[in-house]
Amino acid sequence: MSAHCQLTGRRPGFGNAISHSHRRTRRRFDPNIQRKRYWLPSEGRYVRLTLSAKGLKTVDVIGVEAAVARIRARGAKV
Repeated sequence: MSAHCQLTGRRPGFGNAISHSHRRTRRRFDPNIQRKRYWLPSEGRYVRLTLSAKGLKTVDVIGVEAAVARIRARGAKV
């Protein structure tokens, strides 16, 4: 599963891991990605979305219908 949110577009960030001796190696900061199933009443079916924690909160606020509409507006398949 790719580490990006379908709703907010959050992707991994990259930076340095700095050890005690201050040596730097590249590392990756992954977003908190969750797969969640929502009932979509307009289509009479469930949709499975890959969302970040912020995306889950956004769906709670705007609703699943509006969230799916935003995802489809970005060109993603749901």
